[in-house]
Amino acid sequence: MGLFKKNPFGHILFLKRLLIQVFGVLTHRRYRGFNELQIEGSEIFKDLPNTNVLFVSNHQTYFADVTAMFHVFNASLSGRVDSIKNVGYLWKPKLNIYFVAAKETMKAGLLPRILAYAGSVSVDRTWRASGKEIQREVNPKDTNNIKIALDDGWVITFPQGTTKPFKPIRKGTAHIIKNYKPIVIPIVIDGFRRSFDKKGLVVKKKGILQSMVIKKPLDIDYENDSIESIVEKIEYAIEQHPSFLKVIPLQHLEEMEALNKKREY
Repeated sequence: MGLFKKNPFGHILFLKRLLIQVFGVLTHRRYRGFNELQIEGSEIFKDLPNTNVLFVSNHQTYFADVTAMFHVFNASLSGRVDSIKNVGYLWKPKLNIYFVAAKETMKAGLLPRILAYAGSVSVDRTWRASGKEIQREVNPKDTNNIKIALDDGWVITFPQGTTKPFKPIRKGTAHIIKNYKPIVIPIVIDGFRRSFDKKGLVVKKKGILQSMVIKKPLDIDYENDSIESIVEKIEYAIEQHPSFLKVIPLQHLEEMEALNKKREY
């Protein structure tokens, strides 16, 4: 009976554990090998409750970002503060970690489907599909699935809904925060865009220093804060508010400009 125990989404936990372990071992050197991951603030994980925690982060690749977070979360919970040294922390990974991702992305090939089993809460994009701009109503089932994931554990979301920097925060994230009242932990990442291709599956460049900064919980008044106020708090916390454009190093601006030009072609 225990061997075939399932999570609320019907995924067999034994298989999920095996997928996290295998994929974790295969990807470890991407963050501690030919590229290094600098971590700050991971001591916070040990003090968090087991459920109803929402992590909000900027987004740079489809899969490398969230994979790094699985490594950091599990390493910290096993006693490795700000370090993913020694992959033994994957022996007993936390199985109730989920990440919000577009259904379209998670169905695009065999590997994304496998990764989806490891913890994806797949949702329909309301603003884009098949590379085209659209306007679609929020699917209530998607929102309910995020609630189910929060009730069961920790959820990672990328509220900009895109890997392009300084795009607006989607208000849906603020509605989820206001309705379900999770503890909200901001995470700021950097270097992944330079290390990996857009999907985060292919190493584009070696010798890159990647960084992940885990911040203290956001101070949110769930009853009185407006949706706009929560959106602004997230923008500042994950350093994606337009005001941050004034203090970004010139090198980063040039890289972002080159990246956008490449996409235009």
